[in-house]
Amino acid sequence: MTNEMLAQNANYALASAALVITVAMLCYALYLAQAVPVREQATADAKVPATVGGGDSAEPGTTDPDEGGAAAEVVSETPARARKAAGIAQSLSWLGAALLLLSCIFRGLAVQRFPLGNLFEFSIAGAFFAMAVYCVATLRRDVRWLGVFVTAFVTLLLMVASTAWYVEADELVPSLKSYWLPIHVTVATLSVGIFVVGAIVSALYLMSDRGVGGERFWRKLPDAKSLEKFSYSLHIIGFPLWTFTLIAGAIWAREAWGSYWNWDPKEVWTFVIWTVYAAYLHARATKNTSRRTANWIAIAGFACIVINYTVVNFYFIGQHSYAQ
Repeated sequence: MTNEMLAQNANYALASAALVITVAMLCYALYLAQAVPVREQATADAKVPATVGGGDSAEPGTTDPDEGGAAAEVVSETPARARKAAGIAQSLSWLGAALLLLSCIFRGLAVQRFPLGNLFEFSIAGAFFAMAVYCVATLRRDVRWLGVFVTAFVTLLLMVASTAWYVEADELVPSLKSYWLPIHVTVATLSVGIFVVGAIVSALYLMSDRGVGGERFWRKLPDAKSLEKFSYSLHIIGFPLWTFTLIAGAIWAREAWGSYWNWDPKEVWTFVIWTVYAAYLHARATKNTSRRTANWIAIAGFACIVINYTVVNFYFIGQHSYAQ
């Protein structure tokens, strides 16, 4: 198979992934629209009246296990169509992540290098890691409510990457031809994928805590406290990875440019991102700082990531300008 065919297959896999993830997003939206709210479910279970059958009487506040329990189960059960839609969406999410990985592999084979040499390739890898983080989370907890938000973000990212940031597969610039490329950039991309999901959950927490939108919608999601804990669990994983990214980048800069720190715009913004997320973790651990304030800092950290990989890449001239 020629390099041109491999590059073409990479594009085919990317287009297929975008289509599959878009369908998954629609299925998740259908599930969320029809799912029985979890808080209403708990309320329904608590309000099932005591039953009295034949000549037997039940104690106040208890339910007959055959009748009252069954009634509560019927009330609280998620509609079959919603469960089916969620099952399809989860399968498509795994398939979409696999297709994104396949696109990265074909792209790398086409140019015989690691496929993280420019913003387009970084975006595809970031989309893969964001999907992978979500898919792995589904193995440990029920996060079907999160699927529509993650797939929507990934779909938007793939659209922008395929149109505005697309470049033909090509050789690396000399400074990138190093064993540090698969180490430094892969960890950076993984941490960004984690921060993507963490930022989405933080945004949902802030809106839920404020009661933005209809109350019935927020009843379909976990309560604000659970959302905040989930967001923290993601950021606490992503932060050490970003710390490694910063340190590894400095070591690579010493080998490539002769200095650990060159005040390059990308280096500066990488440190800014680290500082903001460190401030988030500090605020999260401080009793006098509200959870709302801490999560706003987390959102600010993600905004810095967006600036770093869009504005800095295109409008700041530096030693990382090849990322375009």
